[in-house]
Amino acid sequence: MTSLICTLQDHRDDVNWCAFSGKLFATCSGDKTLRVYNTHDFSELPFSPLTGHGYTVHCCCFTSCGQFLASCSTDATTLVWSMSTGEIEAVLEHPGRSPVRICALSPDSAHLVSGASDGSLALWDFPSKQLLRSGAVSDTTMVACCFSPCSQLFMTGSTYGDLRLWDLDMNQLHAEKNAHDLGVTCCTFAPSILSGGQSVQFCLASCGQDSHLKIWAVNKSGCGGYKMQLLHTLTGQSAPVLCCAFSSDGQLLVSGSVDKTVVIYDARNAMLLYTLNQHERLVTACCFSPTSPLIATGSMDKTVNIWRLEDGCSDRGGKSLPELSALPSSEGRTSAGRSRLLVSDWSEGDVSAWLVEEGLEGLVDRFRANNIDGTELLSLTKETLASELHIESVGLRSKLQRKVEELKSDSVCSGIPDEFLCPITRELMREPVIAADGYSYEREAIEGWINTKNRSSPMTNLPLLTTLLTANHTLKMAIGRWQTSC
Repeated sequence: MTSLICTLQDHRDDVNWCAFSGKLFATCSGDKTLRVYNTHDFSELPFSPLTGHGYTVHCCCFTSCGQFLASCSTDATTLVWSMSTGEIEAVLEHPGRSPVRICALSPDSAHLVSGASDGSLALWDFPSKQLLRSGAVSDTTMVACCFSPCSQLFMTGSTYGDLRLWDLDMNQLHAEKNAHDLGVTCCTFAPSILSGGQSVQFCLASCGQDSHLKIWAVNKSGCGGYKMQLLHTLTGQSAPVLCCAFSSDGQLLVSGSVDKTVVIYDARNAMLLYTLNQHERLVTACCFSPTSPLIATGSMDKTVNIWRLEDGCSDRGGKSLPELSALPSSEGRTSAGRSRLLVSDWSEGDVSAWLVEEGLEGLVDRFRANNIDGTELLSLTKETLASELHIESVGLRSKLQRKVEELKSDSVCSGIPDEFLCPITRELMREPVIAADGYSYEREAIEGWINTKNRSSPMTNLPLLTTLLTANHTLKMAIGRWQTSC
């Protein structure tokens, strides 16, 4: 389910964009200001609001570490702000002095691209704040831009309706004409990279005035050429879709529309999960937090809503995830539900239920009195059984230890879905992350692999294009639901 945790009402005009970093959250507006909040409690920072633009602020984005915030405006500038002081670090004047409608930072924070109302593009070296190259698409307005997860490519979208892929030399690698009838409004890359054989694939979402949200595969072939393939057209909203964003694990996709709704999709299966009806006017901005299950949505009603994604059924007006249900308490789990947990995750109640199933019910009170949970159970030895639990019968101690050894050898339930197992350790994942090859791994396992295996993929044996790891919150939630289901 989703729950509304707070509404920010500080702007005096339309909210045009919002962005998260790990610890901060920023919004920008037609009131010429940006506002910056602490994501811990969404209190506004002392130096907020930021007042440096002369006209409407259209877009804002953080560097990957959250040290800087970039914003662009109708005043034909892109400003770079320090998130330590709130001061302006640099003023990037767009070539031709045309109103800047969109800006985007590369994931490695090495480059910034800005797009303007006259169809021009500017590529900046971000560390030096120097203009590297410029280009243009005639007879259109640039309104959308995003970098690929490898930071070496960027996609632009325009009011003409096309999507264009560029490299850092401003070479146009591919043009998808008429991607959206009447114009593109937003585009965003999923954070993961899929690679296999001689090909590399990115996933892109785009939305437009045609009321559609589209998911594309952007493929690079062995010969170096690129092509785009339409995978899904999502029609969960009844009016132009103005904004879209992927979750940090690439498994969820959110969009906002002129019909005042926010829709959350399962991006992998193109399934509508939730519809949120809280805004009173057009929804113009949306984004996911990279570090927690939060979504922010901004609107022409001058508000920003912060939503938390939780297990359970969807709230008002939304469709529910079929697999979500109310979770039973640990005391009420059946043996089937308990067996889906790692033994080390068992509660004291789970241990008691196991003792009864194994014909050791006489030990239940003794185990409860000593607060023996799953972790303690696995650490029991002959010595502790005698000295701490005071089990005097040698035969009973031997039987109990034999049963514990069987638990250790079984490790976890044999019925664990394969997608919940780390490909490296073949154990149930606790902190799943997505690597550059598109596969999910246990964080500790893939970090160890990268440090010792020359940065190759454990699944494909191909070089990893980046060692960046993205937390797979959706998979972690799914594992949690599976563990507690009966």
